[in-house]
Amino acid sequence: MKEKKADKFFLIIIFLLITIGVLMFVSASLGILAKNEKTFFSVLFSQLILGLGLGLVGMYLCFKINYKFWRKYSFLIFLGAILLTASVFIPQLGWSHGGAQRWIKLGFVSLQPVEILKFGFIIYFAAWLSWAKNRVQDFRFGILPFSILLAIIAIILFKQPDTKSFILITVTGISMLFISGVPLKYILGIAVGASFVLGSLIFFTPYLQERVKTFINPEVDPRGSSYQIQQSLIALGSGGIFGRGFGQSIQKFSYLPEPQGDSIFAVLGEELGFIGALTTIFLYLLFTLRGFRIANNSPDLFGRLLVSGIVILITVQSFMHIASITGVFPLTGVPLPFMSHGGTSLMINLMAMGIVLQISKFSAKGERAKS
Repeated sequence: MKEKKADKFFLIIIFLLITIGVLMFVSASLGILAKNEKTFFSVLFSQLILGLGLGLVGMYLCFKINYKFWRKYSFLIFLGAILLTASVFIPQLGWSHGGAQRWIKLGFVSLQPVEILKFGFIIYFAAWLSWAKNRVQDFRFGILPFSILLAIIAIILFKQPDTKSFILITVTGISMLFISGVPLKYILGIAVGASFVLGSLIFFTPYLQERVKTFINPEVDPRGSSYQIQQSLIALGSGGIFGRGFGQSIQKFSYLPEPQGDSIFAVLGEELGFIGALTTIFLYLLFTLRGFRIANNSPDLFGRLLVSGIVILITVQSFMHIASITGVFPLTGVPLPFMSHGGTSLMINLMAMGIVLQISKFSAKGERAKS
């Protein structure tokens, strides 16, 4: 194993996504400025100062920390993330918005701890699987621990409710199991089990039923449950090939719900057109491919699983957002990584990029270090 320079190509991809993200976020936020100037500056502060500013500092610090640090303290990190996520239910600390209890209020800023939980899970599960090694093929060391972790996470997230984060964690965990060598029959079994749980949740949850109905028939309720997808498709369609031009979106003004958040890809498509949207998708695809290359060249199993988990989480989340906005997947409210409003999400994602870049400094092409 030898140390080298960080992967420059991956770093360039990250900063291109951040640059597009900042530009589109500022543009999309003009829809808020038209309604409430105070809210506009509050949103900019949380995203650009807390999210981007602290995120870049965190990214640098994580790049400097040897990745084995995360393995050593993985359980404490995961436990802390679980307790922090559960603390949203403490009356004097938790804060709700839109019927969801997902935030912690800290003075003049808010924190969404589930973003920390996502990466806390990846770190701990990567550490567990790398410790178990070949024993992951045994039900007791692979599927059972994963099922227990999912059950704990489900209890907290379904209470909030936050179904989308549970789906993201589940898909990421199943992918990590597959990479670590768990037999496909077990993978399929847990995938079926998770699908059954999700199906049951949809059956008993009215708002999830509405989203499924809207996906099947986007015109079922154009002024209600279908409103967001209708407006998103209008935005994408009006962008044409080359777009209306940066800052020229019409749909972000009183038409698209949360244009700076859940609908930001629709604003991007309207302003930058098909070419801009396709370029953005291509950048996320490059992010995925380069990330997997770094994972494949990681010095040990923990590094490989850690990078894979981070890349899979961000990739799945990115394409869930894009697919939702284009009508290919039911609306989930999943933010677009590096672009959508969410200071906590941006900060944690950038810190995770620091970890990936740190691992990319080590080459294992010629040899594989012992885990």
